[in-house]
Amino acid sequence: MPFESLGEYVEALERSGQLKKVRTKVDPNLEVAEIMRRLMYAGDQPAVLFENVQGSQMQILGNAFGTMKRLEIGLETEDFVDIGRRIVDLTKMKMPSGMLNKLKMLPKLSEIGEYGPKYVDDGPVTEVVETDRASLNSMPVLKSFAGDAGKFITFGFTVTKHPETEIRNLGVYRIQIIDDKHASMHWQTHKRGAQHYKMLKEQGKKIEAAIVIGADPATVFSAVAPVPEGMDKYLFAGISRKKGVKLVKCKTVDLEVPANAEIVLEGYVDPNDMRMEGPFGDHTGYYTPAEPFPTFTLTGMMRRNRPIYLTTVVGKPILEDAYIGKVIERSFLPLIQMFHPEVVDYAMPAAGWFQGMAIISIKKQYPGQAKKVMMGLWGMGQLALTKMFIVVDSEINVHDINDVIWAITTRADAARDTIIINNTPTDTLDPASPLVNLGSKLGIDATTKTREEGYTREIQELAVVDDETKVLVDRKWSGYFNNT
Repeated sequence: MPFESLGEYVEALERSGQLKKVRTKVDPNLEVAEIMRRLMYAGDQPAVLFENVQGSQMQILGNAFGTMKRLEIGLETEDFVDIGRRIVDLTKMKMPSGMLNKLKMLPKLSEIGEYGPKYVDDGPVTEVVETDRASLNSMPVLKSFAGDAGKFITFGFTVTKHPETEIRNLGVYRIQIIDDKHASMHWQTHKRGAQHYKMLKEQGKKIEAAIVIGADPATVFSAVAPVPEGMDKYLFAGISRKKGVKLVKCKTVDLEVPANAEIVLEGYVDPNDMRMEGPFGDHTGYYTPAEPFPTFTLTGMMRRNRPIYLTTVVGKPILEDAYIGKVIERSFLPLIQMFHPEVVDYAMPAAGWFQGMAIISIKKQYPGQAKKVMMGLWGMGQLALTKMFIVVDSEINVHDINDVIWAITTRADAARDTIIINNTPTDTLDPASPLVNLGSKLGIDATTKTREEGYTREIQELAVVDDETKVLVDRKWSGYFNNT
């Protein structure tokens, strides 16, 4: 059964030896973040529950998803690709004609119903409800780096609704606390929440928003994942956890939030209230400079009696977000293959903060196919922000950087196989782009070239071990080193 709450997940981590409780008093101002960073950089360290937090009655949970093992526990699978397969199966569904065929479809239709959200009147998150007395400073929000402009919520997901279709989006955006009632909403121009905001801004309206801090692992993962346009994020969460999410209505805004969440901040974002946000030490390893962003105004707060404050820290890779990114990479492979069947595998190295580089292997069948794949992927959702694509042949292991470098240096010619496209969308946080949100793309075709692609030399043959010798050595291997 899937986890219903963050608390259930914490209990599972403790049972599996994946959680460390810290009872020493800690300060959310710089100290907690440095503890979390040191653990993450050390590698294969447990999640941490800080039980004695200076100035707060709330506990802080950090590094909750900081290993692949913990994500396997949280999402209850070792095969993250299966999440993508379930989405592809549902998108391929068409209602057939004829009673017999319709009956055959009933199991799949009931599966959709099982994945959809379930609406309830109340839940643990409604144990404490505050409006006038609600305060953003009632939470142990971290300041992560000395150069940060202040305290930032880093792992809350913001719920918004498309103004026309009412399809809901969940997005993880950093949020800088200004005072008890106000915070800066850092939703970048390419993000779906920002698109909802812009649509209402054009009408001169504010947009309602709810910030959820702490939920079951699959819903948290779904908020980070770049799901296909038009899919409700709560449906994606249900697909990920194989069971619909229980939702309750907010008290002061017309939005639904997980009934089993830890904390919900209700309010609105006003396009006429712009304030400077940042700087902030970000996942590129650099401080992003201060810029104007719209202001979130708190109108109400729902929470558990004893909520857990879920947080994360970012900085130069590799930190917790790298592992979540790897799960996104694996789970979205079937969706990429649905649109580009020649794709065998792909990898987005954590050191490239995921938006920086992607390596794609393809089953090449015709000249120029590598460039065709590049162009197609640069037109797919958030992959439009990836600055470098490397395309290799199907036998290259995209997860082995040595194999990739070998392919680049033996199969790519700099002049023939490198393409640069100017004036393209870039990640807002890219510290190298000449302008914010606008820069260039680099594509490297590291596939084997054909004569049709201008390779006029004699095509060289790979040096590989013949089967007869391989079988012989395999058979005698144990005896080579047995001196007894």
